[in-house]
Amino acid sequence: MTDLDHAPRGLHHRLYRWVLSWASRPSAVPALFVLAFAESSFFPVPPDVLLIAMSVADPRRVRWFAAVCTVGSVLGGVAGYAIGYGMWHAIAGFVFDHLGGIGFTPANFALIQERFQENAFLAVFTAGFTPIPYKVFTIGAGVFDVALGTFVAASIAGRAGRFFLVAELVARIGPRVQPFIERYLGWLTLAFVALLIGGVWILRA
Repeated sequence: MTDLDHAPRGLHHRLYRWVLSWASRPSAVPALFVLAFAESSFFPVPPDVLLIAMSVADPRRVRWFAAVCTVGSVLGGVAGYAIGYGMWHAIAGFVFDHLGGIGFTPANFALIQERFQENAFLAVFTAGFTPIPYKVFTIGAGVFDVALGTFVAASIAGRAGRFFLVAELVARIGPRVQPFIERYLGWLTLAFVALLIGGVWILRA
């Protein structure tokens, strides 16, 4: 079984191979930073792909790789936040004027915004830690004007938790953990967040 057996086909598959090709290059660390940055707002291949390959090749530097990946991803998330904020303020008037008849009204938007802001930390953390597309929430946080401090704190917690977990698994178990991570990490992180939410709910009850 190769490290590409679970990769999507077509264009995404080619992008996956292209990302992996950077692992053995001298510029792998800058490439990891750029990939993590780009994936937070538009690029479709997660930085875990390159992070895993680099960690397998040089397990002594896994924490450095995870830190680079985290910083790049959080900064990319802030860029996604800015995109969402700027885009929405540019088109909000048009949306309300032309789509208000089908529900896109200022009142409905304000209601959704309030709900999103109430759960902003948990929503962004969950997207950052699990396979839920982080980029959707970075842009959404900007659209709904989530407090930037809350957004950054949740992003750091979620992204660092995910990338350091991946790096430590590779460092401690070795290359044989790679197929397991690619196949099951998404489900494991979702289960962890579900347990976390359940625990918080029980404590509040």
